[in-house]
Amino acid sequence: MEVLWAPWRMDYILGPKPDECVFCIPEHTDEDEERCILLRAEHCFVLLNKFPYNNGHLMVCPYRHVSSLTDLSEEESCEIMKCVTISCKILEETFNPQGINVGLNIGEAAGAGIAAHLHFQLVPRWSGDASFMAVFGETTVIPEHLSSTYKKLKPLFDRYGK
Repeated sequence: MEVLWAPWRMDYILGPKPDECVFCIPEHTDEDEERCILLRAEHCFVLLNKFPYNNGHLMVCPYRHVSSLTDLSEEESCEIMKCVTISCKILEETFNPQGINVGLNIGEAAGAGIAAHLHFQLVPRWSGDASFMAVFGETTVIPEHLSSTYKKLKPLFDRYGK
């Protein structure tokens, strides 16, 4: 029998859910590595998903606590799309995926896990990555530890910093 090891999932499953919004980040950068923040732009930031669907699963969020695209300013909208594009470029050069799902779920009914704070999801994809484990076992196999992925991606995002 093979053992699948994904210890960070247990924190999400059993851990207390925070009272504050996980996407409302402090202005200081002291916690950026702990929070998996890869890039801080003027109006938004890029971070690794701590509970990824696939290796390299990223999110792009505005700093402002808004829940809909229509709540964003034109500057915020443009910068978010620029960060989504940069993120795709970095994912392509780092992980060589065969595709990338880029998505936005607006509202709980649309599947937003955290509906109160808008966030784009970027999930690198490879043919066959939805294996029997994902389909029948409701389990995702992530081949690289989150901290290793962070260390691999952070220097690439640093090229695009403020």
